[in-house]
Amino acid sequence: MFAIDSLLVKIALIGIIGLGAQWIAWRTGRPAIALMLIAGIVAGPILGFINPERDFGALREPIIKLAVAVILFEGGLSLKFRELRQAGTAVLMLVFIGVPLGWALGTAAAYYGAGLPLELAALFGGVMVVTGPTVIAPLLRSLNIPPRVKHMLKWEAIVNDPIGALIAVGVYSYITHGGSAAASTVVIDVAAASLLAILLGTAAGFALTTAYLRGWIPEYLKAPILLTSVIGVFVLSDLVMHETGLITVTAMGVVMANRETYSSHMLRRFKEDLTILLVSGVFIILSATLDWQVVRNFELRFVLFLLLLLFVVRPLTIMTALLFTRIPLRERLFVAWIAPRGIVAVAVTGLFALRLTDYGVPGAEALVPLGFGVVIVTIFAHGFTAGTVARLLDLDRGKGNGVLLVGANSWTIAFAEFVKGQERNVLIADEDKLALRRARRADIPVYHGNILDEAHEDEIELGQYRQLIAATGSDSYNALVCSELAPEIGADRVSRTGGQSRLKGLRRGRIFTLAGTPIEELLDRLQAGWSFGRTRITEKFTYDDFVARMKANGGDSLAVAKASGELVIFSSDRRPTIEPEDVIWTFVPPEAPPISEASARSNNAPSGAAP
Repeated sequence: MFAIDSLLVKIALIGIIGLGAQWIAWRTGRPAIALMLIAGIVAGPILGFINPERDFGALREPIIKLAVAVILFEGGLSLKFRELRQAGTAVLMLVFIGVPLGWALGTAAAYYGAGLPLELAALFGGVMVVTGPTVIAPLLRSLNIPPRVKHMLKWEAIVNDPIGALIAVGVYSYITHGGSAAASTVVIDVAAASLLAILLGTAAGFALTTAYLRGWIPEYLKAPILLTSVIGVFVLSDLVMHETGLITVTAMGVVMANRETYSSHMLRRFKEDLTILLVSGVFIILSATLDWQVVRNFELRFVLFLLLLLFVVRPLTIMTALLFTRIPLRERLFVAWIAPRGIVAVAVTGLFALRLTDYGVPGAEALVPLGFGVVIVTIFAHGFTAGTVARLLDLDRGKGNGVLLVGANSWTIAFAEFVKGQERNVLIADEDKLALRRARRADIPVYHGNILDEAHEDEIELGQYRQLIAATGSDSYNALVCSELAPEIGADRVSRTGGQSRLKGLRRGRIFTLAGTPIEELLDRLQAGWSFGRTRITEKFTYDDFVARMKANGGDSLAVAKASGELVIFSSDRRPTIEPEDVIWTFVPPEAPPISEASARSNNAPSGAAP
């Protein structure tokens, strides 16, 4: 049996705690990063189950650095240049104006607020320009806000992370190489190392994508070689100058994100899955590192710095950087508030605090508690208030309640009109421009293009749609749509119309309607005069009554709009739980009289739907 202090047990415990916190966050709607922070503190300094310094020893720092490298690469892999069509100017301003201004203001806040010596204040102020993709990504995942705001926050977080680390490298070199006498040398060294890092990352990205496109690497080796390459170029760049590896992996990710490969979807999902594991593990390790000595070193004057950082430094930086852009004021205010720090801030601060303490710099020991204080306060302040602030600024679009229909035909257009009449968002996507003409005439929102193309990410806000129904004439294409989009929308929220093929499995989507009616039959029924309706279930008119009437008239059950607002699709293998006040959507023959509670109590003929 394994002892409780076994390293294998600790590694398993870290994984369970981290992913468990993410699962609880998904179930409760709370910020995942905040729950992981709490879980790490409970498992570490409070209960003592995990002590990273004792458990991992000298391996702790390289483990964290390599994990951060993979996380930043995955972040770079999500940066599409086409996103800059909406937020390009703003991103440039956030980098070229926001970073220097944020560094200056952060340095002043650390010097006057936290009482750090000027050189340490400059180092810490540089680290504080980062916002952290490890925190921003889970936060944005839980918000339904305009794409432009998401793009600004995502690009800022990923691009600024290595920049903040490099500023800290430059200040550290300045402190340890003779102060002002070596200033010009430090600037040249950092600039040269950064340029080399960008070139190395760019070259690696081009080399890998070229190898993929030309078939030089077999499919089963693509993901392993990609992971090994990321770690290899990170280590190689870091040997030139500490922390430049962060720039290398970010540049490599951006290059690969904007060059097509035959396996781009597979590789991205592999990196996303790996990143979730790494974020969970590393954040538990970092928060468990917090010990009571660090807490005791947290001084009351640091509170002033935290207040300045939250309410002066960040808002002033963003509002100034975006002053002359066309970004609406409410979006600028939201970005000005959202700036949680994460793994890079803690890791870089801890690294330089240790080195400067060994070097004998007075006050360096204050950086660790101050860094943890910033991370804890910003995660809780921004994580728990992001949704509220988005609603106050009218940026929150709420939970998606709409229906995304893939395939433009008579039936999907008629159904879209019905869905729109229920005051829900609806969209029809199709590659055939002519097929979409009728939908446009009916004032139904449309998307002209292949829903499987990556370009749809810029045009379609999937967060608006609660259900996807693939209803083209091709069974295989419908299954492919469900398979590809299930990870983004949810496997239980993608459906496809029935067909003659034997394609089965939840990952290919549920079979739409309780009877699994093929699209050809739905079109024939529509031509024969069938219509859509809705029936409210009550205490007096139960679901059993409804089922009996539907069996009598031969109608089809499509979906149920729950009293909570949630929309659940009927499928051939799934009959949702129906409760009073739920409204069932139906498709019924023309001769079927309406179903209602009154008709259920009368001797009238059975019916199909009620308005």
